[in-house]
Amino acid sequence: MNRYLLLFLTLFSACRQSTDSTSPAYRELTEAVYASGNVYPRNKYTVTADATGILQERLVNEGDSIHKNQLLFVLESATQDARQQAAANAYRQARANLGANSPVLAELEAQVRNARIRVANDSVNYTRFRELYSQNATSKAELERAELNYTVSRNNLRAQLNTFQRNRDQIRLDVANNRSQLVSTEVAGQNTRVRSFVNGKVYEVYKEPGEVVKPGEQLALVGSGSRLYAQLAVDESDFGRMRIGQAVVLKADVYPDKVFNARVSKIYPKLNRTDQSFRVDAEFTGEQPASYYGLTVEANIIISQNKHVLTIPKAYVLGNDSVWMEQDGKKQKVKFRKGAENFDLVEVKGGLTQTSKLIMNE
Repeated sequence: MNRYLLLFLTLFSACRQSTDSTSPAYRELTEAVYASGNVYPRNKYTVTADATGILQERLVNEGDSIHKNQLLFVLESATQDARQQAAANAYRQARANLGANSPVLAELEAQVRNARIRVANDSVNYTRFRELYSQNATSKAELERAELNYTVSRNNLRAQLNTFQRNRDQIRLDVANNRSQLVSTEVAGQNTRVRSFVNGKVYEVYKEPGEVVKPGEQLALVGSGSRLYAQLAVDESDFGRMRIGQAVVLKADVYPDKVFNARVSKIYPKLNRTDQSFRVDAEFTGEQPASYYGLTVEANIIISQNKHVLTIPKAYVLGNDSVWMEQDGKKQKVKFRKGAENFDLVEVKGGLTQTSKLIMNE
């Protein structure tokens, strides 16, 4: 007999024996905490758009199985296509300006060559005038003019070399910047093709072809199609009894004849003030329900299982630890030591025996 049915059969048995009087009896007592919740897939996430455009193609429907990197949606964006084309053209032009046949660099190199020729000529002329001057064959003014021309041509060469280097460095920077811009536009273009991050199942689709989509807008809800877990809400008063690994039995209205087994896998310490409950997750340990997103379940989290303990119906308990008992023909209030309990039975750990005759409180 499974644990879940045991809880309810125990309740039925206890109710049947709760007449006007009873005696403690040895029974199997399962202590459990009730919880309600829903079943969700692992790795669930909302597919969102990373670009602006019109939804051109919707390639999946609700219930479809998908695999990682599968194309789900295609956006059409004329603006993005134009940006990518412009970036590609700018990158090609920048590379051409840096190549061997670059007209920009060819012109600058020609200017450098002319400056070198001018320096060479002015150097020869200056040397000649120095020789003539040393022989008193020319005037000092002519020598100074030759020296000035030589100095100006050298300065011009340095300026031309600096101009060439500066322009070449700028073109290299333009190539790098335009390449980066092209990569960025290509990535942005890829964002118009939305793919799955997981192997799983499509649970809901939010957009239809023809709709305008903006970055951050939701397109679909997807998640694992085989790995499910139960997200349970445990009352604040029972939360202190939760432990990792505790057995859980679950029922769902869509499976009236089935009981599912699970174990507590994670306990969340934050209180939900709306319903004064804590979240507890349970992983299925055997058969699990079909992957219906948000399937409602009711659960019993097993706190303890006692195969053979002395118990009394909970209906006979007064307050927290007393019962009415018949002794020597008289009705007396007697205290007992209480152990584990569930909705219908209480364990007797002392103060009562199997021969004690309990009377229902009126």
